[in-house]
This record gives sequence, structure tokens and C-alpha cells, in this order.
Amino acid sequence: MLTVKAPAKLNLTLEVLGKRPDGFHEIRSVIQAIDLCDTLFFSAGEGISFTCDMEGWSTEKSLVTNTAKLLQEVTGCKKGAAVRIEKRIPLMAGLGGDSSDAAAVLRGLNELWDLNIPPPELQELAAELGSDAPFFIRGGTALAGGRGESLTPLPSPSKRWVVLVMPDISVAPGKTGRLYTGLNKGHFTDGKVTDELVRALHKGDKVVPSLLFNTFENIAFDYFPGLRVYKEHLIKLGAPYVHLAGAGPSLFTLCDDKSGAEELFTRCENQGMKVYLAETL
Repeated sequence: MLTVKAPAKLNLTLEVLGKRPDGFHEIRSVIQAIDLCDTLFFSAGEGISFTCDMEGWSTEKSLVTNTAKLLQEVTGCKKGAAVRIEKRIPLMAGLGGDSSDAAAVLRGLNELWDLNIPPPELQELAAELGSDAPFFIRGGTALAGGRGESLTPLPSPSKRWVVLVMPDISVAPGKTGRLYTGLNKGHFTDGKVTDELVRALHKGDKVVPSLLFNTFENIAFDYFPGLRVYKEHLIKLGAPYVHLAGAGPSLFTLCDDKSGAEELFTRCENQGMKVYLAETL
């Protein structure tokens, strides 16, 4: 049996530069993988099947089935596979979980079926599945441009611990598209915030709060009812700052030391929050 990890991601910056002629938005973002991971188990089988242990997950709502079909179409491979997903990344949280699973399926089936497709070509296939998926072929830290599929590897920052809260908020499918639609020209930026973080990473400087940015925070706290209360409560519990993860609604803070992160995690847990403790990869 082949095992592949599928990590979540954080957008340390997420700037939207404007609307593109193709209907997508041009972004500039520093993306960071974290060790909150789904685990996918691959074995040979007749046909292709997926099972998952998380309530609410379904093949109809996931990219994984289309991922396997795409790989068969472009390679002509007729082999089958049974894939079991142990899912730990919450659904529709802004953490890229489904895109990461799709990338893990590409990587896993590439190995299981002995296709020997190099990572750059896997990234091109991943771009056909979604804007976030190409990042997860390599992971680590990267600068994303275009609609998110154009990637430049970056030096990873020094290890930080992540306290991540998934608010008890109802999230409807398509929320990312609706958030993009909710942006106006006043929310568009020129990429300089991201460039500043990129320079800091190349110099080996510490990632300080002033370098973090997410343009969706302009509208997300009104879009998701109750999200602002979660942010304020996290700060009261001792979070040094709080940012939206991707298109939300999950929230995160970065901690310099593990003990401080563990203490904040415990305080959040004692308040009944759905909270995760992770570290950067």
C-alpha cells in the first residue's frame, strides 16, 4: 500500500490585483504549507474508488474523481486503484484541503501506476483542476501569481507554530467565488505587500505580523455571520494577531514558540472551539 500526505496551506499574503479578461482574478500570494494533513492510502484495484472517513465529504463535491479521470485520459493508462482518505483538514475552510487531496491523487497514482511524470508536468495537470492544486505538487513555500497556478519556490521561513480555529459557521459551496465577486476596485492592491514578504524570506528575516495580509478580510467579516466575534475572542484569549486563512472562514495566528502555541491551543479548546495546532513545513 502506498501512503501520500496532503498538507493544508496558509496564504501568508493574498493580494488581488484586478479582474482578468478570462473572468478570473489576478492574484499575488505567498503560500505556506503546514503539517495539518490528510493521508491518502493507495492500492491496486478494479476501476477507481474513493472512500473517506469525514462526515459531509463526497466524491461528487471533491476534485479527486476528476483528477483520476484526467490522469487516465492524458496517459491512456487503464489501471485501477482504491484510494482511502483519512481526512483531517476541515471542509471548505480556506486551507486548500480538497486541492491538496487532488494533488496527492496525482502524485500517488503517478507512482502506483509507474507513469514517471515529472513534477513540472504534474503541476500543469493540477492547474486544470483548480488554482490551488499546483502548489501542492511541491508544497513548502511559494510565490503564486496569475490565478494562483503560476508558482515560484521561495525560501521557507524559520519554523513557526500555527493555532488554527475553524468557526462553527455554516459555509455554502461556492463561497470563494462569491467572495471574489464581493471585491471592488478599492480592494485591489499592487502586489507590494507580497513583494515585501518575498524580500524578507530571501534575506532570512523573521516573518513579522506587519508582513501578513489578506484582502478578503475587507469583506469576510461581514460575509460570514459571527466571524468577527471569533476573531475578537481569539485575541482576548492571547492570540498576538489573527488573520483569515485563504477565503475563510478559518482563522489563524502564528506563534514563535511551541509552548506559547500549546497554551493558546488549550485555552481555545477549553472554550469549546474547533482548534488545530500545526507547524510550518
